[in-house]
Amino acid sequence: MDKRVYLLTIVSFVVGMVELIIGGLLDLVAEDLHVSLGKAGFLITIFSLIFAISAPILLTITSKIERKKLTLLALFVFFIGNGIAAISPVYGMLLFARVLSAASGSLLVVLCVTMASNIVSAAYRARAIGVVFMGISASLVLGVPIGLMLGNAFGWRAPFVLICLLTLFSIAGVYFFMGKLEARPSIPFREQLRTLKDGKILLAQFISFLFLAGHLTLYGYLTPFLKISLHLESTWVSIVYLVFGVAAVLGGGLGGMLADRFGAKRTILSVLVLFALTLFAIPHTTFALPLFLIVMIVWSMLSWAITPAMQSYLIEISPETADIQQSLNNSALHFGIAFGSFIGGLVIEHASIEHNASVGGVFILIALAAAIFSIAKESKKAGAVEE
Repeated sequence: MDKRVYLLTIVSFVVGMVELIIGGLLDLVAEDLHVSLGKAGFLITIFSLIFAISAPILLTITSKIERKKLTLLALFVFFIGNGIAAISPVYGMLLFARVLSAASGSLLVVLCVTMASNIVSAAYRARAIGVVFMGISASLVLGVPIGLMLGNAFGWRAPFVLICLLTLFSIAGVYFFMGKLEARPSIPFREQLRTLKDGKILLAQFISFLFLAGHLTLYGYLTPFLKISLHLESTWVSIVYLVFGVAAVLGGGLGGMLADRFGAKRTILSVLVLFALTLFAIPHTTFALPLFLIVMIVWSMLSWAITPAMQSYLIEISPETADIQQSLNNSALHFGIAFGSFIGGLVIEHASIEHNASVGGVFILIALAAAIFSIAKESKKAGAVEE
């Protein structure tokens, strides 16, 4: 496989690191910029919202620009965005920086996947795309804990300085090692949205949205939850994030095996039921750290276990628009992150952080209902075809 794929993996790692890194540093940001935790949490919401919206729009606008040139331009904007974040003296400037980073980052992920699939032979295409997405997985395992350690040692701006340095490295790598790649015609966004007229497809995308919303209602505020509910120090918080990340990646692999063995539908339903139970259980485990860690590991594994099954299910119910559904699913996931972090902030502002897990669990129950309806529609259609 072409070694340049790993360069693109570094780019996806950096982008993945930026999205949720602020979640681990919410209390530091809130204290320094004199805003509430909920308002600081909106920095996750705005990033994910812009990320979800920007990719399809920017791809359409830039459809005629050569891909290497576009990647360098997006990296430069990404660098500027994170540079502004590192020096932001006020909340409004940091919010603007997050918008710049999200818009350019969303485009970068799609460009990395496109370039990776084009620089390798057909036999390695799926593997190359998987390696690029491993960058995002790695950012969950390594990026957030590293960012937390830097933030706790040198202040919340330090991780953004590191991101700027990694972005400069990425710019140099793309400039010197990536060849030119001419743009190809893209599918108009309106045409992509037309596929959602099918009820079972719309419900399937809704499952992803609700699942991430439920997850981020608590995960987006995990640092203050750990400090307030379990009275953990900063070092322990970093360790918890590291354990969470490793378990999540293992969960992704487990989810793939379960989907292959038991089918996508059974896996989706099972994970949703267990995930809801886990979220509802979390507030009742904070009296004992070992018990909390056990439940948290289950929570983190389940948070990624559903992903392979959802991708398989989308391909299964709409094979003719599989590529479009993967793109829309990426947007649905980030809309879920935005909505969940927003709701989590409201819960903290108007109630207590102890309630975030339970509110997240309610979203998962709604996702379960959507999954049941979607699968029922698919089964009914399959039965009609057989007749």
